Amino acid sequence: MPQIRAICFASVLFISFLILSCGNDKTGQAAPSSRILPFPVIAIENRNVTTYKSYPAVLEGAVSSEVRPKIPGYIQEVLVKEGQQVKRGQILFRLETQSLNQDAAAAKANVNAAQVEVEKLKPLVAKNIISNVQLETAKAKLAQAQSNYNSIGANIDYANVRSPVDGVVGSINYRKGALANTQAPLPLTRVSSIKTIYANFSLSEKNFITFMNSAEGKTMEEKIKSLPKVKLILATGDEYEKPGTIETIAGDVDPRTGTISFRARFDNTSGVLRNGGSGTVKVPQMYTEATVVPALSTYERQGKTFVYKVQADTLVTMTIQILAESNKLYVIDSGVKKGDSILANGVGKVRPGIRIKPVPTVMDSILNSFDTVFN
Repeated sequence: MPQIRAICFASVLFISFLILSCGNDKTGQAAPSSRILPFPVIAIENRNVTTYKSYPAVLEGAVSSEVRPKIPGYIQEVLVKEGQQVKRGQILFRLETQSLNQDAAAAKANVNAAQVEVEKLKPLVAKNIISNVQLETAKAKLAQAQSNYNSIGANIDYANVRSPVDGVVGSINYRKGALANTQAPLPLTRVSSIKTIYANFSLSEKNFITFMNSAEGKTMEEKIKSLPKVKLILATGDEYEKPGTIETIAGDVDPRTGTISFRARFDNTSGVLRNGGSGTVKVPQMYTEATVVPALSTYERQGKTFVYKVQADTLVTMTIQILAESNKLYVIDSGVKKGDSILANGVGKVRPGIRIKPVPTVMDSILNSFDTVFN
């Protein structure tokens, strides 16, 4: 009897399963995994795009002069402060001159003695008591004594270390009591004219060739004149208020780094920029009728970038090559072309080969989306 009851129970379960299965077939409902969901789709466009490449830069005043003493000596006075505006010829440092003053006094005494000797011989020559040769010899000694005195006097004046140019005082490397030496590794300070600031940066040889090929003009001079304005990003991350102009490009490749040096000029009337500062120069690159794809419509795998191309209602993976990036847009070199339809959003929610219900969408709506790139 227990065996008969077990067999009957199993039969009831099997019949129930068949009834439920038939019921599902009659309703025509599909499993959740096979549902065709709607997804936004965009058509690839060509647009005029300006992208920027960033290069680290060192800032330099239009004039940046080292201040060094012409004679060695201990610093007696520091007459300026760092950041102070100074004029050409203004005294910045004063060196100790005690020993020079003593030498000057002795030299002056020699001048006086030589002068007395000349004055004494003049009437004797006039009376033909002595020859004129003796007087000329005395005059030569006087000139030598005067020259020696003048030399010491010049050295005393050199103890007043003056600014070579109009500008702003940089870091003061030596203070009162320090020995100032003409051969010291560091100058006393620097004075820089910063009304105009140059940003020095470098491009790799490959980037240089690409950049110059896109510039208008036949000669290098014509190309430089046609180059677009550049931007400067300050150490704070803020953009400097005024654009700069590329003025010079080095004529050779640095063998140590394989780069070409550029110099861009920035107006610095406000004085925000300082000699020796740092920043980032952003150089624009213009693309005309370039194939573009929203960054939101792409995904990465193993260092490569992909999009989902929509063929009818099926997703196919396409590898794309990116030339540049600008404002949530990728400029594409290969992989897709104008008119191709791609999945606009939700790349993290699908997989290759699945079917979707395409919902045509305008590209700008994707660019203005606040969704993150990685879904």
